[in-house]
Formats: sequence, C-alpha cells, structure tokens
Amino acid sequence: MLASNPDHFYAVIPAGGVGSRLWPLSRADRPKFLRDIAGTGSTLLRSTWERLVPLTGEDRIMVVTGQSHAAEVREQLPELQDENIVLESEGRDSTVAIGLAAAILERRHPGAVVGSFAADHLISAGGRFRRAVREAVRAADEGHIVTIGIQPMAASTAFGYIRAGEPFEIHGAPSARQVDEFVEKPNSATASRYVASGEYLWNAGMFIAKASRLLDELAENAPELAVGINAIADAWDTENRDSVVAEIWPTLEKIAIDYTVAEPAAKKGALAVIPGFFGWDDVGDFAAITRVHQAAAACAHEVQVIGEADRVVSTNATGIVISETDRVIAVAGIKNIIVVDTEDALLITDRSNAQQVKDIVNLLKSSEHPEVL
Repeated sequence: MLASNPDHFYAVIPAGGVGSRLWPLSRADRPKFLRDIAGTGSTLLRSTWERLVPLTGEDRIMVVTGQSHAAEVREQLPELQDENIVLESEGRDSTVAIGLAAAILERRHPGAVVGSFAADHLISAGGRFRRAVREAVRAADEGHIVTIGIQPMAASTAFGYIRAGEPFEIHGAPSARQVDEFVEKPNSATASRYVASGEYLWNAGMFIAKASRLLDELAENAPELAVGINAIADAWDTENRDSVVAEIWPTLEKIAIDYTVAEPAAKKGALAVIPGFFGWDDVGDFAAITRVHQAAAACAHEVQVIGEADRVVSTNATGIVISETDRVIAVAGIKNIIVVDTEDALLITDRSNAQQVKDIVNLLKSSEHPEVL
C-alpha cells in the first residue's frame, strides 16, 4: 500500500508561455493557462491548483509566472500565499522557472522534494494522478529524478515519448522503471511502432526530485546557469532580491529542463519513470481541443461549439467553433473545420493544419497588426 501524502513534498506550477498555436484564443496578455480553454467551467490554472491541493495542502504550492500575469493569477488562486508566487520579469523557459523554485524551496525547507506540473494541461482521473505522484515522491526519496509518463491512448505524433526500461526495486513505488531514452515527436509510422511495442510512454513534462538532487544535476550539466539561479535564490528572501535579480536575470540562459536535467540524467541511468494511467492532454493546439470536446460529447459527427452555441449553425460538417462574439457563424459541408471568432481576430483552419497557427503568429509579429497578439 502506498504511503499517505508526504509532508516534505512541494508542488511547483510553472505558468508561462503564450500558447501561440492557440491564437487568437490565447494571447500574450491572457495566455491559455488563465482561460477555460477547453470549456470545462474552470481555467487550466485553477484546475491544476485543485488537482494538487489534495497532495500538498494550500501552503506547499508555488507558482512561477510573469509579472504581467500576477494580478490575474492571484485572482484565480486567492489561496496562494504571497511568499509562494515567483514573478519573472521575462520568461527564461523551464530550467530557470523550475530550478529557481527548487532552489528557493531548498533554502526554506532543506530536504524538500519538489514536483513540477504545468499550469496548462488537462488531466482526468485525479485519484490515479495522485497515486502516480505519491510513487514518484517515494522514488525521489531514494535519490532518483523522476518523471511521470502517460500510457498512450493512441499512436499520436503530437507528443514526445519516453522509452521505459527495467523496473526499479523501490518500496512504495512498485511501478517505477528506468528511463532508457527520450524521443522527440515521431512520425505516424514510428509512433505506431512505439505504441505497439508497449515500451513507450508519452512525455508529459512532469518532474519530481529532491530539490538538492535536481540542483546538483543542473550544476553538473549547466554550471553557469546553476550559479546564476543559486545566486538569485540566496537573495530571494532578503532585502537584496530586486538588485540581484536585476543584475543576474538578463544573463540567464533560456533553455528547457529536459535538456539540462532530464535527458542527461536518463543517459546516466538516474532517471525513473512512473507510468500514469490517467487521462492527459497538453491542449497544445486546436486539434487537441477538438479531440477533447469530441471525446466528451461522444460524437465526432457534428460541429462542437464553445461559447455562443445558439449563434452557430451547421450542416453536413464536423469540427469545432469557438465563439466569443454575437456574430452568427454558419458552416456547411466542411469536415474537421476549426473556427475561432474573437472581437478583433478570426481564425479559420482545419484539424490537419492546426500546428500551422504558430506560423500565422510569426507572420503577424512582423505585420501591420501585431496588436492582436
């Protein structure tokens, strides 16, 4: 039987990124994690908080976000303690966000185990999620850096994969296995082969480790970055915070934690994976939102609507319409369509081209209308 919630476990929620593949719904001033992007009745950030509170309580969750989002984060999470919000003047990707949180928490709570859980993912079967996290904490207690991999539901090309190896013998973490390899998003044939083999899990970007262990790995693989993070953490709870951050922050490298911690640890056989048997989606593009809604509606043979449903009419069509205006939208004879109608921008594409929305965003950056970003 798994242990109850450990009192030395702290959750970190990195809440950053614009979500450019979800433009015009996700914008720089109101990115996807602050929105009810999937029409569940709760924002992605709030859902993440509520998923973690049963594991940590309200006082052991830290949120790392941009200064421009501070007010809305606090509004959505009124229980979040002031000392547990870390505001970034400029995003520096996940190594800095997670590394700084771990460094601050290690100074406040020596021996802490930290777990990083993105603010913008959808997860169902909360009980199974929490069981996986508890196993991960036990494996972290044994000195491992741990990730939670998702049992694939299909041969998806939208996610990276983790190849799981031999089991570890860890009391309280019976499903822990060694990570043999991280694999980038594959093509369709390769994804099918991965799933058929039974050796691969989706990479959900969840990492759990002793804060000190994570920082040691970072120091080994990215020493200059580790020095900067630790210097900021040393000053964080002092009157010198602002001056130290102003001096060091612009020098910090922008790089994902996959490359500075997870992949190097895997190459040394020091990374463990806990298979997660729960629903998960990173809601990375409109194809993902379509997939989520069609599954919830149990019907892929009609147009699903988020928003002003009474103003959308369709015939002989499938896909999704997201309506935020009072405009009437009519769709006829088009399969897998995606329509996103906002006050100042309209997007029309289809499911197979959902990834190209990011290209539209790049074009708009140099256009005469960057204000819509």
